[in-house]
Amino acid sequence: SPGVTLTVNEKIEIAKQLSRLGVDVLEAGFPVASQGDFDAVERIATEVGPLMIGREAHGTPMTIAGLARAVPADIKRCFDAISKAPKRRIHTFLATSDIHLQHKLKITREECVARAVAAVSFAKTLVDDVEFSPEDAGRSDQDFLCQVLSAVIEAGATTLNIPDTVGYNMPEEYGAMIKYLIANTKGSNTVIWSAHCHNDLGLATANTLSGIMNGIRQVEVTINGIGERAGNTAMEEIVMAVHTHPDFFPVYHTINTPQFFRISQLVSSLSGMVVQPNKAIVGANAFLHESGIHQDGVLKNKLTYEIISPETVGANTINLVLGKHSGRAAFRSRLQELGFGELTDEEFQIAFNSFKALADSKKRVTEQDLIALLSDQVSQAAGTDKAIFVIKSLQVVSGTSFATATVQLQNSQTGETTVDAAIGKSGPIEAVFSAIQRLVGKKIRLLKFDITAVGEGVDALGQVSVKIAENQGDETPEGEEEGPRSTSKQATYHGHGADSDIIQAASRAYLNAINRLVANENERLHGERQVDV
Repeated sequence: SPGVTLTVNEKIEIAKQLSRLGVDVLEAGFPVASQGDFDAVERIATEVGPLMIGREAHGTPMTIAGLARAVPADIKRCFDAISKAPKRRIHTFLATSDIHLQHKLKITREECVARAVAAVSFAKTLVDDVEFSPEDAGRSDQDFLCQVLSAVIEAGATTLNIPDTVGYNMPEEYGAMIKYLIANTKGSNTVIWSAHCHNDLGLATANTLSGIMNGIRQVEVTINGIGERAGNTAMEEIVMAVHTHPDFFPVYHTINTPQFFRISQLVSSLSGMVVQPNKAIVGANAFLHESGIHQDGVLKNKLTYEIISPETVGANTINLVLGKHSGRAAFRSRLQELGFGELTDEEFQIAFNSFKALADSKKRVTEQDLIALLSDQVSQAAGTDKAIFVIKSLQVVSGTSFATATVQLQNSQTGETTVDAAIGKSGPIEAVFSAIQRLVGKKIRLLKFDITAVGEGVDALGQVSVKIAENQGDETPEGEEEGPRSTSKQATYHGHGADSDIIQAASRAYLNAINRLVANENERLHGERQVDV
């Protein structure tokens, strides 16, 4: 998803929740893309691959898949990353549409077939489970697709994924394509057929369901429908469509649906991508009724206007309350229910202290609050060695004309404590951010600032998500007039913070992003020094 950067720890936490949810195959990343991507996939394969918690209906752990271009070096790198998973898969892809072959790859159809076969054949020497995707299948010649797919089946592919890469197809069109490919591809009955749809025209879910009706038995989906451009097919929408129509669709699912609301919030918190209130299944308004006619019907019988009960997707537990008198046992029990039962003693203590601090200032601590606090803890601990700067104290004075902020930071590596103050013409957030910039010795460009309330009331927990980049050269300093500027080639860093005080939440998010920026610079500098030696 554009603008989303997750740390390894954040990816692992999401992967654990996906395992509990009952996901069959987790495509953990693109190992050749960077060392960070490789490390994330490798750790997910090692730490999450064997997990069986919540997977009783499956009887097996998740398959951990890695993505690779149809290039030997990519495929080998992919295998190295997933090799420690009990169940592993290599997913390789190659474009097949004429527009991609002519303008991107600059190869003939014959060369395309040869490359696809070579990639699958090599992957098959490393793993038994190989998936192949003809990129831009939705705009490819279908007879040529049959030729390519027949060849890769013979080479050893076990899953054929048919992507509508640019979200171009109509539902009837996509379903008809799947039906044609299955009917005209040699060996089609020996593989699993998969759908991968994009939402550029708002049809990703409809296209995927059409595919299911025509022979698709694996669906490639994401939580909340996040993904490239307008996103991918939303997992919760596909599962609940099948769930509510057991006699209509020729398939069933083994997904632990009461986990949907929780993992939706976790992904939203860590990615910084807010779920629209009217989002199907997991939106804040999904089970609210405004119309008087609807309210009257629901009060008399919920089935009048609710085709899915809130309990089915876990929306009913979102307001269950813990208070300041709740003890460790009750808190630990609730964490286990939320899928955070594997915290170390130190991590549990940090979470418990955060809960107690929140309970002192807030009468009702809900499940939403706990997920926000735990998401913040995961984000802040994106490797404790990377939390270089820590806020020791923060004081803000704000008025109608300007605001002032005094910030004290500690460098966790040197132990040095520094203090600075700044004025914000636009308010206290600008003042705090300006002071932090001076203390860390960086000129920072703020690219995104989002704030949302968790729950309702004046004591609601505030969640802040920021995206930053370091100013390069003579770029306009923050706070001054600026024109449009592309940041597509700039390294960007995401930060997350949660607190009942939104100034504190903002400062935590901002410093979280800066710590990632500084840690990345240090790693790059360390790598350069190693090369020099």
